[in-house]
Amino acid sequence: MKSDSPRTFRVKSFGCQNVYDGERMAEMLGVQGYVPAAEGADADLVVLNTCHIREKAAEKVYSDIGRLKRADGSTPTIAVAGCVAQAEGAEIARRAPSVDVVVGPQAYHRLPDLIARAERGEKAVDLDMPIESKFGALPKRASGQRPTAFLTVQEGCDKFCTYCVVPYTRGAEISRPFADLVAEARALVEGGVREITLLGQNVNAWRGEDDKGRAIGLDGLIRELAKEDGLERIRYTTSHPNDMTNGLIAAHGEVEKLMPFLHLPVQAGSDRILAAMNRSHSVESYLRIIERVREARPDIAISGDFIVGFPGESDADFEATLDIVRATHYAMAYSFKYSRRPGTPAATMAEQVDEAVMNERLQRLQALLNEQQQAFNEASVGRTTRLLLERKGKLEGQLIGKSPWLQSVHVVAPGLAIGDMIDVRITSAGPNSLAAEALMEALS
Repeated sequence: MKSDSPRTFRVKSFGCQNVYDGERMAEMLGVQGYVPAAEGADADLVVLNTCHIREKAAEKVYSDIGRLKRADGSTPTIAVAGCVAQAEGAEIARRAPSVDVVVGPQAYHRLPDLIARAERGEKAVDLDMPIESKFGALPKRASGQRPTAFLTVQEGCDKFCTYCVVPYTRGAEISRPFADLVAEARALVEGGVREITLLGQNVNAWRGEDDKGRAIGLDGLIRELAKEDGLERIRYTTSHPNDMTNGLIAAHGEVEKLMPFLHLPVQAGSDRILAAMNRSHSVESYLRIIERVREARPDIAISGDFIVGFPGESDADFEATLDIVRATHYAMAYSFKYSRRPGTPAATMAEQVDEAVMNERLQRLQALLNEQQQAFNEASVGRTTRLLLERKGKLEGQLIGKSPWLQSVHVVAPGLAIGDMIDVRITSAGPNSLAAEALMEALS
């Protein structure tokens, strides 16, 4: 590489909550003169922006680090960021000597300085959780050609579910200021974004004051953002049942730009297990929320999260989980086997469930969830809806967009481009995507 060539980078983010952080790190590196590495090319700097929610997250990070070794035996500058970095700390640098930078999710605004230290031969580790917000230290949002974007509005969690590491890796709940969020959303729209997904570890816990000093919740923020000309769609994730306020439920029926999709994790269908998880909601209260949301927006798609094999889960407890799935009728859902997280209360609980039992239960649960997802998709056949085209498909002239219900939809639409909106008719449904025919030219 020529000495005057710009240094290249690649950011690999795991989990939707990390997409925003990954984009912001990329923007910071751009300010420092780095450019994105070409597809398939080696990068001078690789940032692994990690998530600790999924099973064996740390081991997967070490595996990814090993794959970064080049054919000649060299490695790029490697930075491990995010929740695994926070949880593993300096252990990463000890166990994986090729890692140059370890930075937690609340300190990544210092990434350029950490990289500079690494280039001087230091092992740069920053796991600080500063009181001051990192957001003020980040550069302004970069404009681009993308039609969708994530906007982090809230971080951290105060719920302390007994299986979860988020309160320890992300810290206490904090809400970003209203004015900052409105300004950032406006900059995104001016850069061509037509859909914004509001992000938070517990996004519906967001609280703030509007421009008149009035206390508002997430519904108030959504209503304000909906006033932005050019912003066509608003989504939010991930929510907790205890923070589904009356105002937020009402917004689903009153704000046209708020898409008819709600991801509301329940985790289990047994009140006994929910109490052991410290979920602070019951099966009855969860189902009542779903009922009220559907009253406000009858066509809403419901998504959820489930954990099987939590310590002490009996056959009857698991059957109760299947019952709540049958009662809710999910459009899609995520399901996982319980896995111990060091430092969490559940990791030391008695009655850890046998791996073989967890496997069998997960297969049964996923079979039911897949059946419901297929049924939801098949019910869409014949429906006319509007797509926001987000990326190219594999076929000539094919584009892929998202329906209002977050379904991936393939359509052959010659002459149209990413970022266009188009009316389509759904013609067929598979388990994970739909096919459609275009009904008209792109909508402005």
